[in-house]
Order: sequence, then structure tokens, then C-alpha cells
Amino acid sequence: MKATETEQNVLEAEPRSPGTKNDARRVRRDGKVPAVVYGAGKQAIPVSVDPRQVARILGSETGYNSVFDLAVNGERTKAMIVDWQYEPIKGALLHIDLKRIAMDQKLRVNVPIELVGEAAGVKQQGGILEQILREVEVECLPGDIPNTVELNVSELVFGTVLRVSDLPKTDKIKYLTDPDQPVAHIITVKEEEAATPEVAAGEAAAAPAEPEVIKKGKQESEEEAEEPVAEKKEKK
Repeated sequence: MKATETEQNVLEAEPRSPGTKNDARRVRRDGKVPAVVYGAGKQAIPVSVDPRQVARILGSETGYNSVFDLAVNGERTKAMIVDWQYEPIKGALLHIDLKRIAMDQKLRVNVPIELVGEAAGVKQQGGILEQILREVEVECLPGDIPNTVELNVSELVFGTVLRVSDLPKTDKIKYLTDPDQPVAHIITVKEEEAATPEVAAGEAAAAPAEPEVIKKGKQESEEEAEEPVAEKKEKK
């Protein structure tokens, strides 16, 4: 659960002139991604960044909660990626929002919940462990953001529910999600029984195909992607 030391990732950004969709497409043709930097009481500025560096940060252990050094015009500031847009067909990045942060000011982020241990309701009662809530919103300093919040389910049995209030307490983070929100419980095998092959085949044939959903971030066509309003996206 304990967060690792802030990763010393560096994202290089180049200032660009704000413009139309054609200007944004020109940036992409040059192999870069349009971005906006805002926050810390400073004016928002349009920049372009290397998509490979962005992918490295998002693919790191801390993912979208990574704190890194943003370098613009020779100056560095701590920042986070707070939103991004994907092209739905090819999955290419279209635009990202970067927020300047102060290491001594608390912020709000969502952190994954990881269930640990073998539930008694599974081992002794033959039930199935179901995780209802997979992320919890927390408030903490940037350097204290945990990679995950671990919840021990070893004593979980039929008829009991683990809730946000059961998550481990710490002085460094404050849970903002409703403490009564269920996180995990044990269900019976009957509730999870698969349909017969004949029924499953019929449902598969009748159900229309659904597009894949990419976690976080919006999916837009390159023609529809526009500059986001930074002030509207800024988090507390």
C-alpha cells in the first residue's frame, strides 16, 4: 500500500501557438501530441509532447497518478496527467491535459483497491469472491499517493460485506468515497452459474457487438478533438 518514492520521470514539452484543429493535426503529423498545461495559479499554455514519453508514464507502476518533472522552456515543475483523449480506431493519443502541482498541497486522486488473502467464504464455504468497488477516491500530498490500497479479505464469509470503512487507516491519506460503499462480498455459486451452451450461443448471436472501452480519457475522432477548457478540468 505504501507509495514508492516519486518517480524521476521527465516529460519534455515544447510551446506551441494555440490555433485551430488544422494546427493540432499538424502537430500530430510531426509525431507529437497537442497538450495544455495549467494549474498552480498560472496561465494555461498550449504545448506539444512526445507520445512515447506519455505512454511510458501512463504505463509505469503509478500509472495516471504518476508525479513527474515537466520541462518547458528550460524550466521544470512537478506535474500530473489529468486527462487524455484517444482516437477510437487506431488508439493513438489525440490530446492530453497536464496539471502543475505543488508537492506541499494535497490533491484528490482515485487509487485502485487490491484484495489480498484467501477469503474464508471461498476456501471453507465454496462461495465466490466478488469485488464491487475497484477504486477509491483519496486526498493526500502528491508524494504520499499509494500505488494501491490493499484490503485483506481472509475473514470474509457469507452474509458479510467489506466496505470503504474497512480499508486500512493511515494518517497520510483521507478516504473521500462514501464509507458505507461496499467493496467486496461472497456470493453463491448459483448466482454465478453460466448459461447453458445453447442459451449462451443464442444470446451471443442476438447481442450486437459493442466497441471496446478504453480506461479513463475520452475517445474522439481527430476531426472532433478540440482544445479542452483547462479551467473546467482543474481539480481541487
